[in-house]
Amino acid sequence: METVVRKTGDVAVVTLISDQLDVSNADSFRQEIAPVLDDVNKLVLDLSRLQFVDSRGCGAIIACLKHVSAAGGDLKLCSVSPAVRSVLELIRLHRICEFLNTPEEAVQAFQSPSGG
Repeated sequence: METVVRKTGDVAVVTLISDQLDVSNADSFRQEIAPVLDDVNKLVLDLSRLQFVDSRGCGAIIACLKHVSAAGGDLKLCSVSPAVRSVLELIRLHRICEFLNTPEEAVQAFQSPSGG
């Protein structure tokens, strides 16, 4: 899976360049994001292009959250489509991971005192 990574200060913003994160590309996504996770502990996943996620995709997102949390950081999701949001809410990810409207809002949330 192709991703675009840009850093804003100590926050990495990773945009997924696919309309799905599922069994067909979740392992590729994990390999692609591994070096990013080794470099930062504040991660934003921009899901603006994503229209479908399955359990394997959810697992990949949760693996990112576990990795940054173990390093004392956090994961924020942004630009989540209604279809993807419904799946992520079904697994209660919205209770442990903040959803924001834009990548800029997500980066800004890290700068606020409650943002990690």
